[in-house]
Amino acid sequence: MRHAAPTDELLRAAFANAQTADGLPRYRILYDAVRRAILSQQLAPGVRLPSTRELARDLELSRNTVLSAFEALLAEGYLVSRAGSGTFVAHAAAGPVVRGGRRPSDGARGAGAGVPVRDGTGELSKRGARLARFRGGQRLEILPMGGSEADFTLFPMKQWQRLQSRQLRQGRLDLLDYAIKGGFEPLRRVIADYLRASRAVRVEVEQVVLTAGTQHSLDLCAQLLADAGDTVWIEDPGYWGARCVFDASGLKIEPIAVDPEGMNPELAPRGSRPRLIYLTPSNQYPMGVAMSLARRRSLLQIAARERAWIIEDDYDSELRYSGRPLASLQGLDSSERVVYVGTFSKVLYPGIKIGYMVVPSALAESFGSAVYDLQRPGQLAVQAALAEFIERGYFATHIRKLRQTYAERRERLIGALQAQLGEASRITSQPAGLHLVLRLPDGSDDERIEAVAKERGTTVRALSRYWIGPPSVRGLVIGFGYTAPDRLAHHGRNVARAVRAVIT
Repeated sequence: MRHAAPTDELLRAAFANAQTADGLPRYRILYDAVRRAILSQQLAPGVRLPSTRELARDLELSRNTVLSAFEALLAEGYLVSRAGSGTFVAHAAAGPVVRGGRRPSDGARGAGAGVPVRDGTGELSKRGARLARFRGGQRLEILPMGGSEADFTLFPMKQWQRLQSRQLRQGRLDLLDYAIKGGFEPLRRVIADYLRASRAVRVEVEQVVLTAGTQHSLDLCAQLLADAGDTVWIEDPGYWGARCVFDASGLKIEPIAVDPEGMNPELAPRGSRPRLIYLTPSNQYPMGVAMSLARRRSLLQIAARERAWIIEDDYDSELRYSGRPLASLQGLDSSERVVYVGTFSKVLYPGIKIGYMVVPSALAESFGSAVYDLQRPGQLAVQAALAEFIERGYFATHIRKLRQTYAERRERLIGALQAQLGEASRITSQPAGLHLVLRLPDGSDDERIEAVAKERGTTVRALSRYWIGPPSVRGLVIGFGYTAPDRLAHHGRNVARAVRAVIT
């Protein structure tokens, strides 16, 4: 007996509408069409579907295509097959009718029953809702000046490909497992050797813990070294990613003002007792100042007295264009209160997602265990390739090339700004890192300048956005990393025009 005509027409229309999906196999398009019709109750529970032969003829599909779609729907419980009777919509597939993209329960939590929550945050925790509203990456991530034109040509791709292929050809089965004891031991060893020589870090290989990058390292510090409600001092202005991590961990964030010598602990609220102190002492983010020796010693004394932990984020220490890289804060620490955090994302490529921590020796076993328990880290083959990349001297050669190239690009950008702005182009950051700070006259609307530059196709960030408290300085944070050199002058002119358009 042939199925009812309305069901036949409904499936034909649903399949026709679903064919807008690019690149999907035809069986999947049919599967999606039937599934949506069931979930929206256009196909009600108990309705008999056409036979696969009939449906294939009606939709001009092969019978194997229809069989594949029906097999998936049967396996997932949307359809049931009754011997001798046919295929039917399963009663268990019935659910609440969804209209306008919202379930009836939307808005019942935290917003009042029946009130729609259009941004989706009503289903989040209070902490999750805060993070969702913050959207730090969209507003504050320092990007290449032409965001869609990122230039990664400096990375030695051929050498890297050979090393990765070599690791795979060796067929080492141990590299297919999870990483234990803090990560691949040969990579931890070469990192320890490198940090001792280049950054004056006091480190043994057992203290090195490999992570998935700086954010992962900060999250581990927040979880292992502080409890919800504890106070964390962070630089103001400062790194938005650290603020996100600490806020998500339930810590009380205490912004401490930054001046030309770095974080000034004398400006901390009276009686404030930090559990964590987050610093970027070698190249303060985003102001680009280096912390003075006096400040370093002062903060180390505070950490020892309060039994607090300093997190030293050395995110771009290799990229210093005048003199040698500054010695680490950790190297001055005689009380073992500093966790040193580094990453390969800035000097290799962002997506490598390999960072590292040097933790005090008393914490090394706990951190290594926590990384495994919380993350089940892998990428051992990549870690092995990176260890060989460093051991063979490729890393040191690459760093020298980066320093020379980015120093030239920085000067080219400054030249373009000075040619357009003259004495108004006050670069207040030290010659280091992958961004510079253009100081603007007091009272300037740097957010408006950011918007005007964006309209011209150039990405910059308003310095005032990085403050937690009221901003005391106006300016632009300009990222020149990964920007093609032949585009720097163009983007520099766009920035200058945006500045003149707003403040003149």
